[in-house]
Amino acid sequence: MGAEFKDYYAILGVPKTASAEELKKSYRQLARQYHPDVATDKRHAEEKFKEINEAYQVLGEPGNRQKYDTLGADWNQPGGVPGAQGARPRRRSSGPSGGAEFQFDGTGFSDFFEQFFGQQNRGAESRGGPRRGADVEGDLAVELSEVLSGAVRSISLRHENPRTGEEETTTFRVRIPAGVRNGQIIRVAGKGEEGHGGVAGDLLLRVRLVPHPDFQVRGDDLVTELELAPWEMVLGVNATVQTLEGPVTIRVPASSLPGQQLRVRGKGLPMDGGSIKGDLFAVLTVSFPTEVNDAERELWKKLSEVSTFNPRKRTGAT
Repeated sequence: MGAEFKDYYAILGVPKTASAEELKKSYRQLARQYHPDVATDKRHAEEKFKEINEAYQVLGEPGNRQKYDTLGADWNQPGGVPGAQGARPRRRSSGPSGGAEFQFDGTGFSDFFEQFFGQQNRGAESRGGPRRGADVEGDLAVELSEVLSGAVRSISLRHENPRTGEEETTTFRVRIPAGVRNGQIIRVAGKGEEGHGGVAGDLLLRVRLVPHPDFQVRGDDLVTELELAPWEMVLGVNATVQTLEGPVTIRVPASSLPGQQLRVRGKGLPMDGGSIKGDLFAVLTVSFPTEVNDAERELWKKLSEVSTFNPRKRTGAT
């Protein structure tokens, strides 16, 4: 039941000196490339996407990144991180079975992540008489599409039987409710550690939303960028914007400005698992051509000659 070290910097293709913005940029590029919805090799893309998400979950959070940098590749060697020898996950409960160790399959995270960056288990100690089994905690990677519609996930829980020394695996299905939020606990009754004359503990899965390359979560709302050409910002345009449910067309009014937000009602996330959804906000950005042909250059030149607009007047520059 060993856990293999994960080189999260190599997975994201960035140096250890990468800034937070560089990490985010690399994650978004890789996530777009390997997202199962767009990749042709679905099976390979799904595994690669899980790795990318896990790496960003650690390196994208300052506390986790500092801990990871301290850990180092020699984490399980003598003289490395105290208590890490043997590469065993920290899913150890303090319940009556003597501290069984648990590992997960199907949660979207590796054993290495679970050991050092997951949630601690909750013991269920009591003195004398029947004792309830300890709760077992894990982390569950949930994509925004699953938040939108809900999902059912197959989860496997592996642990070593402390009495026989044999590895046992229990597989069951977990319902992810629509509208679930980051940090929310999904409780699976009776799937924790066995009790000692009492009922079994529960499995507590903490939701970790998978960062989406194109959408940011803001409460019940989603935020995305809508890239436009300069003339579209000035003249207005009917533009296509992507939502979690597919593309929609919105009207960008004339004389729009970069940073302006256009609301698309009802295209956010479900509120409390119900049919009512938050909104999608499209943030306008402007993109200028890096190369122009002769005809385009003449038109830009003509515009400069006839236009009365001078942005430097607003700053007092000449």
